[in-house]
Amino acid sequence: MTEQRTLPGTPPQIAAVMTVAPESVAPEAALLEARRLMLEHRVHHLPVVRDERLVGIISDRDIKLILGPELDYPDPRELCVEDALIAEPYVVEQSHLLSDVVLTMARRHISAALVVRDGHLTGIFTATDACRVLGEWLQTRYPDDAA
Repeated sequence: MTEQRTLPGTPPQIAAVMTVAPESVAPEAALLEARRLMLEHRVHHLPVVRDERLVGIISDRDIKLILGPELDYPDPRELCVEDALIAEPYVVEQSHLLSDVVLTMARRHISAALVVRDGHLTGIFTATDACRVLGEWLQTRYPDDAA
């Protein structure tokens, strides 16, 4: 998470709470490699990047859907990230307000927003990040004096 100073009462921008420089994967990478990266880095989403340009996003759910519940696809080694990625992900500029991003994610039932600056990937904001931000805000707003 990046530290961004805001004035009291100034709504936070998404850059203040995003995960900076997320792990990414190429569209031609093997689907099983994307799955391995997610497990290794303990993440559920990977931005898909080709030649430093964002081309989509893939989630662990996307991988599970294409491979099936029993991983019974004829040969999962034949599949690449491009076979399962979402080509039109939710993308926002770093300056977008956190409140707008969170409400859009809720309305559209999506679990991640890719954050860019001048078209280049700089971060990701996921439902897990949203829960963390909400939890931190609740602890600040309603501190537990008994702890």
